[in-house]
Amino acid sequence: MANVSRMQKWLEIVDRDIDAAEWMQQGGRWLYVAFECHQALEKVIKAFWCGTRDDDPPYLHDHWRLLEGCGLIDKLSDSQKDFIEQMSPMYIAARYPEHKQRIALALNEETCHSIVEQTKQFKQWILQEYSALKKSSNSLDATSN
Repeated sequence: MANVSRMQKWLEIVDRDIDAAEWMQQGGRWLYVAFECHQALEKVIKAFWCGTRDDDPPYLHDHWRLLEGCGLIDKLSDSQKDFIEQMSPMYIAARYPEHKQRIALALNEETCHSIVEQTKQFKQWILQEYSALKKSSNSLDATSN
C-alpha cells in the first residue's frame, strides 16, 4: 500500500531544498542553487513514488530512472524533458573541482532564477499528477462498490 505519510515527509524536504536554493540565489551561489534544485526534483519524484507505490524509491539521484520507475516519464512535456536534461548534471556531491567549475560557468542569476521557478512548477505538476491519479483511483473504487 502506498505510504502517504512517507510522501509528506519527502515533500517537506522538497520545500526546505527550494528554500535553500532561494537563499543561495540571494547570495549569488549559482552552483548551489542548481544543486538544491536538483535535490528538490529528485525528492519530489520520490514523494510521488511513495504516494503511488508500495515499495520505497531506490537510493539513486537519476531523475530519469526515478521518473520511469513511478510511471511519470511518458507524461512529461517536451519542456519538462528539456528541464530534466538540464538538471541531470547538477548533482555535484563528490565531484572533481574541474567538473564543478564547468557547471558553474554555465550558471548565472537569470539561469538560476529560471531553474528555481521551473523546479517549483515541476513540484506543482507532480502534485497535480498525484491528485489526478488519486481522484481516478477513488472513482474506480466507488464504481466497483
